[in-house]
Amino acid sequence: MATISLDSLDLAALLCSRVCHDVISPVGAIVNGLEVLEDDSDASMRDFALDLIQKSAKQASARLQFARLAFGAAGSAGASIDLGDAEQVARGLFLDDKISFSWSSPRLLFPKNRVKLLLNLVMIATTAIPRGGSIAVTVTGDAENCAFTIVSKGLNARIPAHSEALLAGNSESGTVDAHGIQVYYAGMVARASNMSIAFGIEGDEVTIRAATV
Repeated sequence: MATISLDSLDLAALLCSRVCHDVISPVGAIVNGLEVLEDDSDASMRDFALDLIQKSAKQASARLQFARLAFGAAGSAGASIDLGDAEQVARGLFLDDKISFSWSSPRLLFPKNRVKLLLNLVMIATTAIPRGGSIAVTVTGDAENCAFTIVSKGLNARIPAHSEALLAGNSESGTVDAHGIQVYYAGMVARASNMSIAFGIEGDEVTIRAATV
């Protein structure tokens, strides 16, 4: 197992690729809907297209708002973020019925990097249940001493491949691709936040726990 060698330019490029991957699908659906409106005069098809555009626009907006907190600066260095705002953008990811979502946390200001870590772990939790299911987020403690517990439950639940190694900044090849960048980035943010992360699995339930070191 080799330590990942990744410079700042490559990290920025991979994170941008990750954001684009999440947004391109709903934006593409908006374009498709507009094409239907231009080319089809059938009333039922126009209604379908308008519905598609509306849903896809909401989804694209929700994903961009999430990315702004999970990856963006979100204020100056040392800034704090309201956990209520984090909950709001996290809920925006689950507008469809594939995954049910619950969130339990105090309404407190947390350091920016700890909120970024929490949101990235929520995204990682979605990859643990590829067939859908439920995700439950619990935050305990305060800004100085806190713990996050995220439980993903669903058919064929699994710990995302190579997660433990990527969190520690390692991989067999010594590099990371766009599929693994989020886990690698979460490890970076955890170290910056003085928090540890652990995965566990039991049956169709994957648990991600993060706690102050």
